[in-house]
Amino acid sequence: MSAQEKACCGSHAKEPEGVAAESAAASCCHAPSLAHEDHAQHDHSHHGHPHDHHAQHAVKDPVCGMSVDPHTARHRADFEGHTYYFCAARCREKFLADPASYLGERPKPPAAPPGTIYTCPMHPEVQQVGPGDCPKCGMALEPMMPNLDEDDGGELRHLSRRFWTLVALTLPVFLLAMGPHLFGWHLPMPWDGVAAWAEALLSSVVVLWGGASFFARGWRSLRPWSPNMYTLIALGTGVAWAYSMVAFFLPGVFPDGFRDAHGRVGVYFESAAVIVTLVTLGDFLELRARRRTGAALKALLGLAPKTARRVNADGSEHDVALEDVQAGDMLRVRPGEKVPVDGVVLDGTSHVDEAMLTGEPLPVAKRADDRITGGTVNQDGALTMRAEKVGADTLLARIVALVAQAQRSKAPLQRVADRVAAWFVPAVVAVAVLAFAAWAVWGPEPRLAHALIALVSVLIIACPCALGLATPISIMVASGRGAHEGVLFKDAAAIERLRDVDTLVLDKTGTLTEGKPALQDVVSTGALPWDQLLAVAAALERPSEHPLARAILAGAAARGVKVLEVDAFRTLTGGGVRGRVAGRDAALGNARLFESLRIAIGDEARQRADAMRKDGATVMFLAVDGALAGLLAVADRLKPSTPQAIAALHAAGLRIVMLTGDNAVTAQAVAKTLGIDAVHADVSPADKAAVVNALRAEGRRVAMAGDGINDAPALAAADIGIAMGGGTDVAIESAQLTLVKGELTAILRARALSQATVANIRQNLFFAFVYNALGVPLAAGVLYPWLGLTLSPMVAALAMSLSSVSVVGNALRLSRQRA
Repeated sequence: MSAQEKACCGSHAKEPEGVAAESAAASCCHAPSLAHEDHAQHDHSHHGHPHDHHAQHAVKDPVCGMSVDPHTARHRADFEGHTYYFCAARCREKFLADPASYLGERPKPPAAPPGTIYTCPMHPEVQQVGPGDCPKCGMALEPMMPNLDEDDGGELRHLSRRFWTLVALTLPVFLLAMGPHLFGWHLPMPWDGVAAWAEALLSSVVVLWGGASFFARGWRSLRPWSPNMYTLIALGTGVAWAYSMVAFFLPGVFPDGFRDAHGRVGVYFESAAVIVTLVTLGDFLELRARRRTGAALKALLGLAPKTARRVNADGSEHDVALEDVQAGDMLRVRPGEKVPVDGVVLDGTSHVDEAMLTGEPLPVAKRADDRITGGTVNQDGALTMRAEKVGADTLLARIVALVAQAQRSKAPLQRVADRVAAWFVPAVVAVAVLAFAAWAVWGPEPRLAHALIALVSVLIIACPCALGLATPISIMVASGRGAHEGVLFKDAAAIERLRDVDTLVLDKTGTLTEGKPALQDVVSTGALPWDQLLAVAAALERPSEHPLARAILAGAAARGVKVLEVDAFRTLTGGGVRGRVAGRDAALGNARLFESLRIAIGDEARQRADAMRKDGATVMFLAVDGALAGLLAVADRLKPSTPQAIAALHAAGLRIVMLTGDNAVTAQAVAKTLGIDAVHADVSPADKAAVVNALRAEGRRVAMAGDGINDAPALAAADIGIAMGGGTDVAIESAQLTLVKGELTAILRARALSQATVANIRQNLFFAFVYNALGVPLAAGVLYPWLGLTLSPMVAALAMSLSSVSVVGNALRLSRQRA
């Protein structure tokens, strides 16, 4: 019997006597049992994985290894998102005391799935399958889409170990070289020779091992001729180390310009070693800071549950992996569980916490026919739902994709940095050569030694990394912050352009109003009674997804009117619908539709319609067999937040324009209530786009907010298209900004985030330009004739490393900005 088996049996000995003890003994790991036979037949079971099996399957106790039925086990524990089952309480106690010791053999998740596309944080156009370095800037590539299983700490730990190893190697070199200057240490012979050899050997290890990646990246940058920060670092450290090695082994080859007053040729092993160590420190600090930029996206990914509980046709239930859920599956969501995918409630009542979508802390009541979203949390009742959107089609997945796309896009302000970067490195090399020449001609003795120090200092301090990071790091942080608040930017250009918007164009239905209109009245103008009119209208609207169509169908159901079948159905965008109902031609829509069909409305019907519109109702005309048969009035209430939002938008200096396909009388009634500046009513989708283009032709910066298919052309035509949450896929695809909750007040928050982001980018660019404008001349020695100041290559390396960290740190301040 193994030690684990003995421990297991010992744990049973402490169980209460009687039936429980007999049961425990019968199931002990060394006793013959059906559990062992079952496990032998199902050896493919996942070790300790939750919900992987039906009742007839067994899993292993991770402590003693015996087979346990997860559906009858009395002892269980959760750890790192998995549920583990135990044969006895003692095994559970041992597990909880030190879970890692019992799970040490679990395979660790890969850094990213095979085939993952990696891209550069500074150059999103650089993409490849698998990790690597950017050929343009030398930075390590990152996955385009984050992965929850990705071991974010691996690269950081590797850099940390490398840095501390370099510190251990560099510190003796620094002390040996600088001790005589700083502390007056002078080693007697022959120890001074030993110290010189130690400097040479240790610094060579630091440069050739610790700096190998810098040299490789610098060399790769020359092949596409895209010199970058690693080009300068490789040149600077390479020159300092190579010169020192030659000076150490062959001092006689150097002319007098390299010799000091004692005739010795100076070496700069400590400079080369310290530069490599400090650049590694900068890489570590920068990587650690950049990891935080993806925190919001990781948080979004973590909202989705790992499993879903599928209800079979026979009523049985079992847990399946989330990726195995298909559209149409019936799922059970128990209290306290996350909704696995997007769908509709079939049975049950509960409250669902939708804070991850809307930011609102109060849960929302859900009952049959209500829609629920994957990642939200069911509160207090069991729900049965039908899966409708799964995988990449769920709202949560689309949010993650939108944020990732925005984070990897380039803002127009990036063009400034790109233009500078194109000539920056060659210019720095030219300045370094000029500095060398100037010191060699006019510098103090030893002139050539001072010239070499100036050359290395200029190459090291002029790091274009801060310049390249200035824009993308701010965009990444802002996109993540916006996602946390339900404000989704499609790309970086949208973040930048929203700041300059001065005119906001709004659709009415679903934007200003709740988008849930209710049928108010049905008026017959001919021989058909109102219930037959409503039956025909409901038949025409059944295939449509427009909010007005849903209002008519709901009104028919509430009034007990049977909905007929429709044939030859056609949607006339911006006009209405038509088809054949019960063998008769029928059409339902606005006055424009009737004009196109050459159906007369009549003065009396028009007057009746105007009276309804003055009360804020939308009126639709119904024709049967080519003649007007009646009118249907549908009213849509304003969103409770709309009046306050319009007032706040006005206070922010925005001009508000309403575009609607609704009648002018209804539109004016709504506009008067809200104080909207201009109204364009009875407009088609093409007309909406034309109005937007006209406003832009006047020199206005236009944002358009809408939620329907008919808004898509205008959304695309605007400087910024804003899709209201819950809108159609076409509207969301046409827009550059999506408001998950669909409230106008979110536009203000998005604009504030845009303004803060642009300000942050400009701060970063200013810092990067000023840093180089001051650092390069200082390293070249322009202050030496007046102040006697020069810059050590080691100080230059420290300044270069901290410049990038400062830019990243400034961008991270956006994570505290309220979107």
